[in-house]
Amino acid sequence: MKKYLLLMLLGLFVGLLISKSTIAQDESRFGKDSVTCITNNSLYYEFYKQWKQSNYKNDAWKDVISPWTWVFKNCPRSYKNIYIHGERLIKEIIKAETDKVKKDKYVDTLMMLFDQRIKYFGQEGYVLGKKGVDLYKYRPTDFEKSYEILKKAVSLTGNKTLGPVLIYYFRSAEKMVKAGKIEKAVLVDIYDTESDIIDYNLKNNPKKAANWEVIRGNIELSFEPYATCEDLIGIYSVKFNETPNDVELLKKITRILDKKNCTDSDLFFHATENLHKAEPSAGSAELMGKMYVKKENWAKALEYFKQAADLQEDPNRKADLYYLMAIVNFQQKKYSQARSNCYDVLKYRPKEGKAYMLIGDMYAASAKICGNNDLTNKVAYWAAVDKYIKAKNVDQSVAADARKKINLYSQYFPATETIFFYDLKKGDKYKIECWINETTTVRTSD
Repeated sequence: MKKYLLLMLLGLFVGLLISKSTIAQDESRFGKDSVTCITNNSLYYEFYKQWKQSNYKNDAWKDVISPWTWVFKNCPRSYKNIYIHGERLIKEIIKAETDKVKKDKYVDTLMMLFDQRIKYFGQEGYVLGKKGVDLYKYRPTDFEKSYEILKKAVSLTGNKTLGPVLIYYFRSAEKMVKAGKIEKAVLVDIYDTESDIIDYNLKNNPKKAANWEVIRGNIELSFEPYATCEDLIGIYSVKFNETPNDVELLKKITRILDKKNCTDSDLFFHATENLHKAEPSAGSAELMGKMYVKKENWAKALEYFKQAADLQEDPNRKADLYYLMAIVNFQQKKYSQARSNCYDVLKYRPKEGKAYMLIGDMYAASAKICGNNDLTNKVAYWAAVDKYIKAKNVDQSVAADARKKINLYSQYFPATETIFFYDLKKGDKYKIECWINETTTVRTSD
């Protein structure tokens, strides 16, 4: 009791000191009775500090209620802390209340607190996120209202949306689907939006990456029952057939199907094709190229990879695209074009060992077709080994594979008696004809 009186007197004293100046400044902020407003604010805050210092474990929160309530009702625009502290206080009251009817009324009070905070202090998206999450937690049967609140919150906060808001938005949407109030397609759209927000935060908030990975895992787990390719294709096929040239829809379809590994479908192919026609980009051209590779339409694949390389501004990605072109040409035994592609790779990544390895493989594959006797049938292996040596010298990541191939193809070098027969000796320079057209060094297998 003595402690309470002392705090009361302290509050009155502070109120008297401050009120004369503040009342003149802004009556609308502190109300007509600014002295009582400031006194009660000081009083509740003293008790609140005691509660906070106990790590919110003692009973000081009970003493906070009366002065805080007066401030909340009579001078609601005085301090933002009324709402920050009040949120914690009301949740403690809800937690302690055993009467279901009273508990529900306190939930109403909590909702009113959020509304009043928005009214006087803004931050609508952020506060609506808190409101929607708490409504879902404390009154789960009111999931439809939670869903609408959280939907608006996410639209307002975008990439700044907090993780728990994304989780409860998805959960409320899932309940809406189960209740037949929204279609599955809406849930898929929400997943797509939330995935983008999570990806943004993983990229831009590295210190909180672990937290965002947990958020991602939580949402992925909830989405799993709706994530089958059959479901996704069924949902989006209808939309695609209605508006096959809607660019935003096409982006959504390709993004979702790619993310969920449903890229073998006709829907994915046609959506990507239409998107590329509407908005040609390096990414869409590359995707088209890869899809034509799966169809074994090599000419089309090369056409799109070339488009992608021309549109691509990132040197590393350009190198990747030229390497894909080299692989496709190699597959068709178009060795000259494949080698040209490899040299394009090396323009952008001079130490790319894979490019030298692939040229070596082309030379080794050409040995018999580039010769017509027991010497010329084997000289291409000299050039192949030259490339493998170059590969391991510039790129340690391919060194082990390069050594294996050097050992393998060195066995196919001509014998000493063969080079002697053609008036050659070890160490001589030798010009390989055919499409290879390179000068190398004479070596033997023995």
